[in-house]
Amino acid sequence: MNVDFHVIIPARYQSSRLPGKLLMELDGVTILERVYLQAKKSNPKSIIIATDSEEIMAQAASFGARVILTSIDHQSGTDRIAEVISLENYAKDEIIVNVQGDEPFIAPELISQVALSIARSDTQMATLCWPIENHDMCSNPNIVKVVRDKDDNALYFSRSVIPFNRDEKENIDHIFRHIGLYAYKASFLKNLVTLPVCRLEAIEALEQLRVLWNGYKIKVDLACVPPLQDINTADDLEKAKLHLEKNFSH
Repeated sequence: MNVDFHVIIPARYQSSRLPGKLLMELDGVTILERVYLQAKKSNPKSIIIATDSEEIMAQAASFGARVILTSIDHQSGTDRIAEVISLENYAKDEIIVNVQGDEPFIAPELISQVALSIARSDTQMATLCWPIENHDMCSNPNIVKVVRDKDDNALYFSRSVIPFNRDEKENIDHIFRHIGLYAYKASFLKNLVTLPVCRLEAIEALEQLRVLWNGYKIKVDLACVPPLQDINTADDLEKAKLHLEKNFSH
């Protein structure tokens, strides 16, 4: 089954943990351009980079991307995407895929998968997960964990280890990491950003909790391929460089 969808890449310059990271280079190519090139491979109807930065706007234009300069007042990438949806006047049932600007190795298959997931689902959002692979990932608050119900809908997202195995504390085969890739219908996203920040969202610093807090469902399918390194910290950047050296050096 083929499904039409649009990709919007929110691209903020002032990241709290690694400012300017989207303009940093991996083997001579900026993180932002790598994300864009991976998104193109998923064959969306359109790709737009949404930013509040003139620097990012110039960089995006340099490699031929369509870019929209959005408000500097947005608190999240979701707010930035909602502004683009309003400006572009998408039909209410158009599928929008939010591809994070710090995922230079995002697999095109995952972008297509999450778009298909929302098209097939009666939920308001769709995202993906993957099994946690080691104990270091469990204890890393930058790696978000998710618990699902019997229908693969999200029960909760957390930076802590969930669920906690009381009797087998070293057993991690039931723990899944969240992959920060979202699909939604345009009408739902426009409604979502009108809802106030909820208490759990503020505590965990995870905006997807606003969806659950307000009684909506999020479909969380198991990713069809393993996720690769995203860039949150300087350490992540070094790991990404090692990944390139290991897999693409001659």
